[in-house]
Amino acid sequence: MVTREQIIEKLKNIFDPEIPVNIWDMGLIYDISISDSQVVIKMTFTSPTCPMMEELLEQVRAAVQSVSGEIPVRVDLVWEPAWDLSRMSDAAKIELDLTNQGW
Repeated sequence: MVTREQIIEKLKNIFDPEIPVNIWDMGLIYDISISDSQVVIKMTFTSPTCPMMEELLEQVRAAVQSVSGEIPVRVDLVWEPAWDLSRMSDAAKIELDLTNQGW
């Protein structure tokens, strides 16, 4: 059975081409649900007009599928709650020089 940690490690290898931080540390992944019948990833984007949205959704699905094996993967795009800077990891804030912004 695939683990949450295996999935997170795969997600840390996916980057939005416009932001030098992986999608996990950006806080774009809202939930990871694992069962015997499927893996469901709930994720968002910093903007609903992201030009790379479809490509990144497919990258997430393929990355998770690579560790889930025969268990199907579904990626759900969600907009609530809206993403904001507080969802970012400390490492991401340092990378983007946001540590002095009060977050």
